[in-house]
Amino acid sequence: RFILAHEDPDEGTVDVNTDARVGYFSQFSELDGAASVQEVLEAVFADVRAIEQELEQVGADASVPDLAPARMEKLLDRQAELLEAMEQRDGWDYPRHIETALTKLGFNETRRHQPIETLSGGWRNRASLAQILLTQPDVLLLDEPTNFLDVEGVAWLEEWLRSFRGGLILVSHDRQFLDAVVTRIVEVENYHLHDYPGIYSEFIRAKPFRIKTLEKQFLHEEELLTLEAEAIADRQELAQNPTPGTLRKLADIKKRRPPRPMDQLITTMYGSLRTPENLLRVEQAGKRYGDQTLFSEVSFEVRRGDRVAIVGPNGVGKSTLLRTLTGDEKLDTGRILWESGVKFSDFSQVQRDLDPKDTVTHAVNVTGLAYAATRKEVGRFLTLLQFSETDQQAKIGTLSGGQRARVALAVCLLSGAGVLLLDEPTNHLDLASTQVMEQALAHFPGALVVVSHDRFFLDKVATRLLIFGGAGEVEAFEGNWTTWSSAKRL
Repeated sequence: RFILAHEDPDEGTVDVNTDARVGYFSQFSELDGAASVQEVLEAVFADVRAIEQELEQVGADASVPDLAPARMEKLLDRQAELLEAMEQRDGWDYPRHIETALTKLGFNETRRHQPIETLSGGWRNRASLAQILLTQPDVLLLDEPTNFLDVEGVAWLEEWLRSFRGGLILVSHDRQFLDAVVTRIVEVENYHLHDYPGIYSEFIRAKPFRIKTLEKQFLHEEELLTLEAEAIADRQELAQNPTPGTLRKLADIKKRRPPRPMDQLITTMYGSLRTPENLLRVEQAGKRYGDQTLFSEVSFEVRRGDRVAIVGPNGVGKSTLLRTLTGDEKLDTGRILWESGVKFSDFSQVQRDLDPKDTVTHAVNVTGLAYAATRKEVGRFLTLLQFSETDQQAKIGTLSGGQRARVALAVCLLSGAGVLLLDEPTNHLDLASTQVMEQALAHFPGALVVVSHDRFFLDKVATRLLIFGGAGEVEAFEGNWTTWSSAKRL
């Protein structure tokens, strides 16, 4: 927003070349109105179409019989100028560029001619992304561009950005996408920017070395501060209850005082969750919309410990299948059989049901597993999901979309349900929250059914895939995204 001059910094300066054309994509599209997506994208090439019209006019003028030599020379000079302008603008191919963008971003013939005001937020985002890319700016500012894109759309965007000659500043939590397109990582941490050369994978390897260097510098000071804090806590407890029993208790606590790591916190909170072996059975499931078959004869079982990922292009029925599991959609054929007593938690429904007047901490503490945990443990769990003590007391109605998604995620993870149903759970989550979710799901004793296009997330979480190929075809595969992709290439 500083670069766009939408906000001013409190200190320092932001200098942008006044001749630079800046393209900005926000994950919350501002496109609206009665124009269709096709019309909006054609408007990007208004200058090219003007050149085309003038070329036609020049051609018509030059074909007039008995034209004066001076007039013909002037027309030919203008024609040469216009042809050069078309070459510089790559104007001859603009219909193909529009067609490619619309196709790769998933717009079928119906959607590309719909008024933008009738499209959902996700499809408006795609239209906005197509518009910005086709303008060919000097600098691209992209805020979470892969949200709402399927894997094919993300792959096309990666390829497009690799050939983009301008500068790119990208905010993204999609790790494989970062590996594909960036050359530098700038991490915002503890109110500072830390600059790392290379892709995301290189940043992950480089950061621990920087942290170790800092740890060596402050290790002695940290130890002294920890001892001092423990001594103060001991003195306060002794002041309240100055008995030999308290002294023995404090000595015992001191032996066990090192803080538990994140995994131990998560397994402790899941310690009271008991899940049966068999959870869910889907038999010969089929669903159609009009003449379109989304899926047919889909059968699978979900048992304790299963991690089932539903993958495939947009619009082929992945989320619809998830909604049939919750009962929000009805199957046309087949049946869904939940084992008696098995409960599920639906991430999308939890987000919709959040009370804007509730606080973060109360919304999570009234959740199933939170009853068996201490408030301190729940508070630490929320801290892992990037909620400060102040954030935890905030009203849900005042939170950003990403913060609300994190609250819903905490409620799902601590719901006590035996099956978690997650539709694009990494959308709107920062990397730290995604990593906490991955760790929580790794220790979750129940089962998971997830729809996601985040390939890195799928590799860390999924053990089985249901691959939707369109035209009703669904393939089952034992393994994660990378093992399936590798097998497909063989």
